Formats: sequence, structure tokens, C-alpha cells
Amino acid sequence: MNPHNITLIAGPPGVGKTAWISQLLQDKTRPMFYLCPGMGEVSVDLARMGYQFPWVSLLSEDQAPRVLANLPDQAQVYLEVGFHLNLETPFFTTLPCHRVAVLPPSLEQSEWHHWADDVIPGNDIGVPDLGQSQQLPELWRSLLTGQVLDPPSLDEILIELTGGAYGQIMRLKGIFELPDGRAFYVDFVEGLSGIEYGDLNLPPWRQGRPNRFSGLEVIGYNLERDIIAKTLLEACLAEDVLAQYQEQYQMLHPQGKDTEEVISP
Repeated sequence: MNPHNITLIAGPPGVGKTAWISQLLQDKTRPMFYLCPGMGEVSVDLARMGYQFPWVSLLSEDQAPRVLANLPDQAQVYLEVGFHLNLETPFFTTLPCHRVAVLPPSLEQSEWHHWADDVIPGNDIGVPDLGQSQQLPELWRSLLTGQVLDPPSLDEILIELTGGAYGQIMRLKGIFELPDGRAFYVDFVEGLSGIEYGDLNLPPWRQGRPNRFSGLEVIGYNLERDIIAKTLLEACLAEDVLAQYQEQYQMLHPQGKDTEEVISP
């Protein structure tokens, strides 16, 4: 393995690791690979990378050893390391790679500084003490594939979540399906202004339940997981309501042309 072909990216939650990697993945001139260790095969970041950069190969952890051992000469691999993973595990310490830490500019010393070959300035956010004496933030995920959410209810849930109604939220990211067939991405970082919404530019799904990944990931403290899950479920459209939305859309747009009109069941 050539260490110049593999880049390991680490840093605190919300600092901008995914955003930094996304800039590099726009290069279509060479084979690109992306792996998010420790998140399994279904995660918001993994799905978002696949949706936004279809030319990038998404690696599972099972595939990684074989692919990394047989990389094409011009290939580039980006491994995004979650805050909850130990950088001293054998896989990370023995992997020939270039180590990059994306860190807040105001953070002058940390374990990431000592670990990294290069430090990249990211979002200037507050960083909790992640040492042994401090409890790590919780990571909670909810798979929503096949679910379509009521937009006003989803807006209310996101405002409540980020406002601390169900625990202290440091980081929230999600992919959600809307009744008009669109899928969009939501991003929130404690300490930065507002909730970011982004269209994923996927083909509209307007017949039956979407058969593509959607879900929510939350990082924080004292998360009321059961209440969050129940509230999310209540915002999901029932079969008959979703069918009404899709039927009305087909009646209003028989040729499948998009407009900004709002359809209500």
C-alpha cells in the first residue's frame, strides 16, 4: 500500500470533516474510494456521499482490507474516522496513510494535533473533553428507509431536537423523503447558526414508498431516544395519506413536470 494513496481524516463531531472530504471527491480524473469506519454499511454520511458523488466507490469495512491491498496506482482513498473510535487501534496505527486532523482554529492542543501529519482548520466550534475522565457523547441512529415525512411535523421535530427538548444535541444529520418525491439532507452543529437544508438532486420518487436510504443520526448527551423515535414515527405518513399525495401529484402533473405547487391530502 502506498501511504500517499490513503488519507485518514479525524476530528471532533461537527468540525467539517465530511465537508473537507467532499471538496476532494469532486475529482473525476482518478478512482476515488470512501470509507467511514465504525458506522456499518448504512449511515447518513455514506449514503450522502453515494448520492452526491456517484463516481466514488463506497467501501464497507469487510471490503476495505482487500481493496486497500490492491489499489490502482492513481486511486485515492478517504477514511473518515468518527469521534467515538480510538485512533490507537491496530488498524489505524498499522495502516500506511497520510493522517489529517480537521480541527477548530481556536483549539491549540489535543490528541489530534499529536496524531496528525497535517492539521486543517475547520468550523470554530466548542470541543468537549474527550479524555478518559469525560464520558463520550452518545451516538444514536434511526433508519427511516421507506418512510415519507410530513414537512410541518418534521420541521417541528428538528426545531425541538436542536433546541434541546430531547437532550443536548451537539450534531445532527439526516436524509429525509418528502411527499413530493424529493429527498433532502439536514445538517446541524451546536455552536453554528441554524439548521442547514440541502437538496440531494435525486430523481423524484412518486410511486410507492422510496426504496433508498434515509435516516437520522444524532450525537449528544442525555438523549431521550425512545421519545425521539416515537416522535419521528408520528411524523411519518401512513400508506393511505402517501397514496393521496402521489395520486394528486399525478393528476396535477400527468407529464411529470415539476412545479413549486404544494399538494395537501
